[in-house]
Amino acid sequence: MHQTTPKQSADTVSSHLYAEEQRYIAPGLQEVSQLSRLVIKEAKGCRLTDMEGRHYLDFMAGVAVCSIGHGHPRYVAALKEQLDKVTVGSFTTENRIRLLQLIASITPEGLTKTQLYSGGAEAVEAALRLARSYTGKHEVLSFWGGFHGKTGGVLGLIGDPFKQNWGTLHPGLHLAPYADCYRCHFKMKYPDCGIFCLDFVRKVIENNTAGNLAAVIVETAQGTAGNIVPPPEFLQGLIEIAHENGALLIADEMITGFGRTGKMFGSNHAGIRPDIVTIGKGMGNGFPVSGLVSTEEFTASKPFSKPSSSSSSYGGNPLASTAALATIQTVIDEGLVDNSREMGEHLLNGLRALQDKYDFIGKVGGCGLLLGLELVKDRKTKEPLAKAVTRQIFLETLRRGMVCMNYKANFRINPPLVLSRAEADEGLAILDEVFAHVVKHIPYK
Repeated sequence: MHQTTPKQSADTVSSHLYAEEQRYIAPGLQEVSQLSRLVIKEAKGCRLTDMEGRHYLDFMAGVAVCSIGHGHPRYVAALKEQLDKVTVGSFTTENRIRLLQLIASITPEGLTKTQLYSGGAEAVEAALRLARSYTGKHEVLSFWGGFHGKTGGVLGLIGDPFKQNWGTLHPGLHLAPYADCYRCHFKMKYPDCGIFCLDFVRKVIENNTAGNLAAVIVETAQGTAGNIVPPPEFLQGLIEIAHENGALLIADEMITGFGRTGKMFGSNHAGIRPDIVTIGKGMGNGFPVSGLVSTEEFTASKPFSKPSSSSSSYGGNPLASTAALATIQTVIDEGLVDNSREMGEHLLNGLRALQDKYDFIGKVGGCGLLLGLELVKDRKTKEPLAKAVTRQIFLETLRRGMVCMNYKANFRINPPLVLSRAEADEGLAILDEVFAHVVKHIPYK
């Protein structure tokens, strides 16, 4: 049995620091931070250490951000070296050239033009501006369950109630059901459904839009919705539908890019070449860097290509370029795409064994180190476990020395890509203990 960490008392260093921060920080921090109240002193590899010296296995990686692990020596050395040279500005640097060359060498053929930004929503908004510049149209289609950022231009693309009560949303944004086969919105079964959701997408475009579609934007696997991976036919059909309507397909690869799914990009699983790819999160291992990648033809369109039109004050600065270069090169040199696939398969097998053991695990899925479980009261009705129960599951996991995004019924697992087999087994053992605790001590039905 894993040693449980004690409940945080009111007189620890961590509790004092957390309380002090609450005096000054505005409400709205990530739920995982509010529930855990962790105060982190340091981190290495797949381990976090709090102010009291307690260690936690990291199974969330800053929400799929820390791809090469915490404090990777190559990453740290590269940033330290760059700090002594230059840190600010949009002027050309050697590392930015190398980064752009590297991205062009690993993205789908023809996607050779990159523009860099500092946050995910910023890159997505730029991708929409690019699509509108090229097509001369303005409408955008996204999907239920999708998440593309919280800024005003993309808030309306979110496919869940998060976007409610913020006021008027940007016009011309439409949504259709995603291919979530476990919770099919049409009560069908894959593959007998014939990917009916694609037929429905066509109807949404025909009946809900003004016939002015500039882009279809889709996550190649939905993160916020629970690490949901669609069948490959879905993405293959979407690019056809986009082109039928004179629109571009934007693959939002913020979470799925750079090895997270066991291939370099999520779109590789479907064998498609998107028109635009948005990138971020794992590309900088924690440094705020994002971007879009597209073709020479598309990026030459105006007004996107006019001086200062597609740029960003922080995008591609020397530190950001160095962080992304060191991260992506490490992913390649250390074979982390393969490790993601292999450790993901190992975890999937272990999670399926837990599914056989515990009746409240309704679904196990995902690919690479982007895995998802559905925790349910009943496998037939698929009614999700109550939030009060999943929060207890999260806290029990934390007490056993692991941080995981299991505070909701759509339970996400996305550890650093450097995860070892021993660490994967440790995580599975902790989950087994937590689930056994649920059966004995937490009413969940």
